Amino acid sequence: MTQEIRRRLEEVSALIESIKEASRYDSEKLRLGELEEQMSAQDFWEDSEKAEGVIQELKRVKETVTSVDEVTSRLEDARTLLSLGEEESDADTITEAESESRQLLRAVEKLELRALLSGNYDSGNAYITIQSGAGGTDACDWVTILKRMFIRWAERMGYKVSVIDELPGEEAGLKSFSAHIAGPYAYGYLRAEHGVHRLVRISPFDAQGRRQTSFASLDVSPEVEEAEISIDESDLRIDTYRASGAGGQHVNTTDSAVRITHIPTGVVVQCQNQRSQHANRTQALKVLQSRLVQLEEKRREEEIARETGAKREIAFGSQIRSYVLHPYKQVKDHRTKHETGNIDAVLDGELQDFIETFLRQKAETTSE
Repeated sequence: MTQEIRRRLEEVSALIESIKEASRYDSEKLRLGELEEQMSAQDFWEDSEKAEGVIQELKRVKETVTSVDEVTSRLEDARTLLSLGEEESDADTITEAESESRQLLRAVEKLELRALLSGNYDSGNAYITIQSGAGGTDACDWVTILKRMFIRWAERMGYKVSVIDELPGEEAGLKSFSAHIAGPYAYGYLRAEHGVHRLVRISPFDAQGRRQTSFASLDVSPEVEEAEISIDESDLRIDTYRASGAGGQHVNTTDSAVRITHIPTGVVVQCQNQRSQHANRTQALKVLQSRLVQLEEKRREEEIARETGAKREIAFGSQIRSYVLHPYKQVKDHRTKHETGNIDAVLDGELQDFIETFLRQKAETTSE
């Protein structure tokens, strides 16, 4: 048993070194000190938006550093425990070391997954837009179900969700839904969910109770600093309209909602959930910047795929997953083949298994 424990601890040690390199541990530790120094400045809260950005970065960097420090400390403790058990021929101590080595390996494997999120924007916040596709009213209802699923997932992850825009369906549900998801690695994780989601069920809107297939697409883009991308005002068409849905006194009484079209790319964004037209315009511009960065990232991925001959499907609109409620219950990811029969749990936000399976497979494909 002791040889197996020692082998497992050596595996943990190798993974920790790999994680340190992938997560840029040394530079992150230096950055942690810089951020803590910024927060201790007397004028830190004078610019609340900048301060919030520093706090978000601090949380991410601190989590990276402390998580690596924690498993490193646990590794040393496990080694000491094993040596003590061997010296004293204490079976209970050796058993304890064996149990700790297994738990430690699982913890390090989770950290390794986090280290895979090394893209330019993976560690930051994200914008999501869910758009109804084929399926009529059922597709609009599907958008509402997906909205709840991703909000529940975000809550499980400890992320903050801010609704940007909702467009009601003609009969029920939503034609589209947009939100800002704030938290460490929100974009890195959500990028795994980008694409078309397919629902198969008995339609609650069909009087004859027939089976209906509906589609909705999820678009994910990273939150970026304004300085990262410049937008020429002459390239924009800005329309205002009256906001719809629940809200304050401004809703349905003034043209507070804003729709911005980026003419060169055809990208359209809109916002109606802020209190004023100016606030909606500011938010919409942030989303537009995010979408333009996403387009550039997509272009780069396509170039890499062509150069390496990779056969990865990266095009928006690809059907990534099916959720079947009838005649059987199953959720299946068509990219990884990962599946589960517990569809209720998935629709309640238990998406991490699907996300992690995709990320690991993508990392393996990239390294080949």
